[in-house]
Amino acid sequence: MSQPRTPDQQFARYVKVAIALFLLLFGYFIVADLYMPMTPQARVYHQVTQITPQISGDIVEVSVRNNEQVKKGQLLMRIDARPFELAVQKAELNLAQVKLQNQQLDAEIAALKADLIAADAQLDEQQRLYARSNALLASKAISVQQSDEINANLATARAQVSTVEAKLQAAKIKRGAHGADNVALQQAKNALEAAQLNLSYTQVIAPHDGVVSNLQVTTGTYAKAGTAITGLVANRLDLAADFREKSLYHVHVGKAALVSFDALPGKVFNAHVSEFAAGSSDGQLNANGALAQVETSNRWVRDAQRQRIHLQLDGSTKDAFAHLPSGARATVQIVPESGIRAFLAKGQIKLVSLMHYVY
Repeated sequence: MSQPRTPDQQFARYVKVAIALFLLLFGYFIVADLYMPMTPQARVYHQVTQITPQISGDIVEVSVRNNEQVKKGQLLMRIDARPFELAVQKAELNLAQVKLQNQQLDAEIAALKADLIAADAQLDEQQRLYARSNALLASKAISVQQSDEINANLATARAQVSTVEAKLQAAKIKRGAHGADNVALQQAKNALEAAQLNLSYTQVIAPHDGVVSNLQVTTGTYAKAGTAITGLVANRLDLAADFREKSLYHVHVGKAALVSFDALPGKVFNAHVSEFAAGSSDGQLNANGALAQVETSNRWVRDAQRQRIHLQLDGSTKDAFAHLPSGARATVQIVPESGIRAFLAKGQIKLVSLMHYVY
């Protein structure tokens, strides 16, 4: 018959059991952190697009409500189009004027070409007369005065040809190339396209599917070009999780994971690692001209650096989380391939999901 334990022996036994449990849990923590890491530092993000007008003007119609689901291409609001319609009409008139000017220049060039033919004919006649006058002057058949008049007429004919040629060259330069290569025509067409583009900007449309957020404008609000007037939150979510660097040693793209959302306690969803972030802000060097800032710490064991990974939910359920707001918290469990470790990992995340009922 065994002797009953004394209080000291009982206490010593409790101490040994506590130490054994501590060592067991400490070893489990080390192994779990390396082979089946889990982090509560996970958050849901949605792409947020700032809806910014390309033009300035009075808003004459707001077609959506705040927090309304919209489709890509759906009209959000309309800016007063009258000034831009007038700009389009002005550009169209300018284009027609350029075409008319080109036609007038074509007619002018044709007339100058005819004048050049006539001037060339006059010059040819004066050159022949000049040749005959030289022979007649040598035989005293004409006077010196008559010869001087012929010479003057020849010089005048040459000057007339040069003048017409110069006018013709100037008209050709002013006319420019024909067809689509004409500079004035291209400028007029570009001005018309710019006016039509600005007119299209009077309709502010959704660039993608999403939810209108923080809509603060109404009919009559003056929209300024380049100033955001609302936000469009995309339906597709991005789940980002921050792990300690050591915990990611065995993690790679495509690695299976389990996710528990704080907003959906008791539920666990399948996911996989889709990509690794390129780095964190702690590793960014700014070229600001200042000297490097050296990290100072008196701690023997420094805080572990965390790195971000992105996860994608698996299966048809991934579209069911579009309602989760941007910033929603989650816990991510990486699932190893090993059977026993995978079993323990699933147990960890299931326990966390149940704890979300409490906190």
